[in-house]
Amino acid sequence: MKLIFTLFFSIITGISTCSAQKKVNQPEEQTGIKPVGIIKNLSDSALLDVVQRQTFRYFWDFGHPVSGLARERSNIAYGYGNEVVTTGGSGFGIMGMIVASERKWIPRDQAVERMLKIVDFLLKADSYHGVFPHWLHGETGKTIPFSRKDDGGDLVETAYLFQGLLCARQYYTADNQKEEELRSKIEWLWSAVEWNWHTQGGQDVLYWHWSPNNGWSMNHQIKGWNECLITYVLAASSSVYPINSDVYNRGWTESSFFKNGKKFYNINLPLGFDYGGPLFFSQYSFLGLNPKGLKDQYADYWEQNTNHTLINRAYCIDNPLKFKGYGENNWGLTASDNQQGYGAHSPTEDLGVITPTAALSAFPYTPTYSMQALRHFYYDLGDKIWSEYGFVDSFNETENWYAKSHLAIDQGPIIVMIENYRSGLLWKLFMGCPEVQNGLKKLDFKSPALKP
Repeated sequence: MKLIFTLFFSIITGISTCSAQKKVNQPEEQTGIKPVGIIKNLSDSALLDVVQRQTFRYFWDFGHPVSGLARERSNIAYGYGNEVVTTGGSGFGIMGMIVASERKWIPRDQAVERMLKIVDFLLKADSYHGVFPHWLHGETGKTIPFSRKDDGGDLVETAYLFQGLLCARQYYTADNQKEEELRSKIEWLWSAVEWNWHTQGGQDVLYWHWSPNNGWSMNHQIKGWNECLITYVLAASSSVYPINSDVYNRGWTESSFFKNGKKFYNINLPLGFDYGGPLFFSQYSFLGLNPKGLKDQYADYWEQNTNHTLINRAYCIDNPLKFKGYGENNWGLTASDNQQGYGAHSPTEDLGVITPTAALSAFPYTPTYSMQALRHFYYDLGDKIWSEYGFVDSFNETENWYAKSHLAIDQGPIIVMIENYRSGLLWKLFMGCPEVQNGLKKLDFKSPALKP
């Protein structure tokens, strides 16, 4: 089935996939986190430490030197240059910075300084009714169009950004001038987002894009099941520009691919496309939103995400297209670079490409199977796919192709979801936000994390 509501629709259909694997210039600031090669005989816990820490280098050492935001990718591709920073990927990187602070890879005061650089930049950067574009110029803060008509506000990327910013507001709570300033500036940014503007005049659905040049001409309704649940949760959580529950119940859930209910490999799939679609559906919205015990009238989201992951792995073990390397230790189909350019890989869109973030960001759902994959990636394939910023984006053993690139939206979830598996840190922070509590209750969600 054609995946029309992926985050990367414009890349797949509207931007040339001819890419030059040219390395982006390094910023001057360094962490002191030295990259390591393959270290033999690590325990599971030590291996997770190594992977999280080295992956974090992408967001800190490789963060943009002016804005502090995350570079879209580590190579120049798709016709854009060194200055492209990603708003959604930066939200993931902000969450990674919280992990780095908590695990003391970086001093807390340096993390706060970087966060202040980020929010000061965002306060001056282009936004549209408080909604940020998909890409910004990392030095000037001006919009870089994602596609010809996608040159304004991107509500989904903005949701990913604020998933991170709200966690930062909840984490940096010290009674000092810097952290108080940080919390205040995050609050200013949060209160300015006009979520209800994206109902296009009061319709019972959210729209993904609005542009001052092209208005609503993208005409892309945000409907599930896909990676966008967090957008509705945050829109309902706003205390200034909120949506009501009808927008969720009559918009998000009303699509031909929301409910499923069929079994694949004898595993029930409550929601979404047949075989589940790419694994980022079960990851991006749930970096902060805790799916454990999270239920509404439509699904148990722990069951949904776990079963989606299990189906994806079972497909790779079955390997009906007979790609080289697929198996119980080598699985994970999701959106990533491939030998042709970029694609939203899944059991129904399979090019033989394994993407490490797919299995590694599934650690909360399938810890045993994800650890098997991690050990295979690190010890068996590490000479080809382990790098200074963690694992490269993807690989295809059938084609003897191994990416040289790293993408913020793939590196970030590795750090965050491994941490949620280990400590639940980001889940605790996000679910502890009073606004999020209210938003989830407004949409009639149930969760052990919700206070009476």
